[in-house]
Amino acid sequence: MIEVKVAGVLFNEQATAPVMILKELNGSRALPIFIGPAEATAILYALENIKLKRPLTIDLLKNLLDAFAIKVQHIIITALKQETFYAEIIMEHNGKIFTIDARPSDSVGLAVRCGSPIFVAEDVLNQAGIEMTPDDEARLEELRSSIRKIPPEEFGTYKL
Repeated sequence: MIEVKVAGVLFNEQATAPVMILKELNGSRALPIFIGPAEATAILYALENIKLKRPLTIDLLKNLLDAFAIKVQHIIITALKQETFYAEIIMEHNGKIFTIDARPSDSVGLAVRCGSPIFVAEDVLNQAGIEMTPDDEARLEELRSSIRKIPPEEFGTYKL
């Protein structure tokens, strides 16, 4: 397993869906995953620690886990099959570890909201990962900075 962080969530006019970019913590590879607009917005809110008046689905899930003292140990992007990514949420409750199947976007959103580590199976990163150049890194930082200036209610409609 390779630990990653959310390097960004990109919205653009050419893509049919937002793209979540997961980047190796100790390397130059990144994993782009197309996700839904609602999930992209939830991840952006979590990354920026934005709290809304009413909880999003990801906040509801975190609140439920907290209420029952369930800790998200980490999440793993486990597989890529027929152009679909798969993920698991690894949780602990009263010393018992259990695994739940979930979409990568929901898993990552929950991990960010909970402050839990995110991992990608090495074969998934080998299969679908891309190399990021220093120019790519600079462009992502530029995009992150511009996204911070967007009012939260406009995340889902913003075009880059």
